[in-house]
Amino acid sequence: QVQLVEVGGGLVQSGGSLTLSCAAAGFTFRNYAMRWYRQGPGKERELVATISPAGGLTNYADSVKGRFTISRDNAKNTVYLQMNSLKPEDTAVYYCYAKVDQTDYWGQGTQVTVSS
Repeated sequence: QVQLVEVGGGLVQSGGSLTLSCAAAGFTFRNYAMRWYRQGPGKERELVATISPAGGLTNYADSVKGRFTISRDNAKNTVYLQMNSLKPEDTAVYYCYAKVDQTDYWGQGTQVTVSS
């Protein structure tokens, strides 16, 4: 079955960096776009970044443009989110997402906390 497992969250000071990884299994990873979402305390879940199946196209929320980079390694079935210049408002649970054959799949989430 489809599995998405995120790692890499943690506590970081404002201005710091973190890299999240999401390991995928149970589907042909290279054929599907991948997304990162986040949900901050008391907020709705929001789309952070999207990457095309081959990795050539990416899109970002305005709030993270220029600071976050989504990438993927199709040989390792893994998608990454490099986060730089982190701000307290980036504090959230970050989720990996894939729509496979019309079904939505989410990882368990990883907590990112940015202290001021």
